[in-house]
Amino acid sequence: MSKLLRREVVKELLAGRGDALVIAGLGAPAWDITNAGDHALNFPLWGAMGGAAMIGLGLALAQPEKKVLVITGDGEMLMGLGALATIAVQAPRNLSIVVLDNERYGETGMQETHTGHGVDLAKMAKAAGIAQTFMVRTQAEVSRLNKRIYSGAGSLFAQIKVDPEKLPLVLPPRDGALLKNRFRAALLGADAAHQ
Repeated sequence: MSKLLRREVVKELLAGRGDALVIAGLGAPAWDITNAGDHALNFPLWGAMGGAAMIGLGLALAQPEKKVLVITGDGEMLMGLGALATIAVQAPRNLSIVVLDNERYGETGMQETHTGHGVDLAKMAKAAGIAQTFMVRTQAEVSRLNKRIYSGAGSLFAQIKVDPEKLPLVLPPRDGALLKNRFRAALLGADAAHQ
C-alpha cells in the first residue's frame, strides 16, 4: 500500500482550523505547517525534541475553549512517549496529537525509527488511556480525522503513515522571541505579547 504525502495530509488537517492553536514538532512538521500557510497561531518548534505533545497539553489546559492540535513526527513522539500517560491522566477535551509517521529520523539522515519495525504509537496511546486513537493510512481517513479534530470532544491521538519523501524546506521564522510574541499576541491580545 502506498503511503500518504505529508504536505497533502497537513494541508487537509489544517483546512477549516479557525482559531485552533497548532504546535509543530521540529523538522518536517514545522516546515509542513508553514507550507500550508504561515499563521500567527502556529508555534513551530525549532528545538525541544520530544516536547511538542507536552507543550500542546499545557496550552490545552490553559486554553480549554480553544482547539489545540499538535502535529509532530514519529521520531519526536518516540522521544517523548511519557507524554501519552500524562495526557491520558489529564484528559483535556480540546487536545489532538497527530504523528506524521514516515518511519524515519528525517533531521539526522533518514535512519529508520522503531515504527518501521512494527512499533504502533496509536496502540501505545490507547494503552496509556487516550480513548480516541487512530491509525490512518488513506486520504479519506485524513478527511474524517479533520472532522473529529475540530468538531469532536476529548483527547485524540492519530498516527498517519506518510511517505519518507524529501521535500524542499519551507521555513517558518527562525526568531524564537518573534514566534513566541506573535503567538501570544494572536492568542491573548497585543498587550500580552511583551509580558
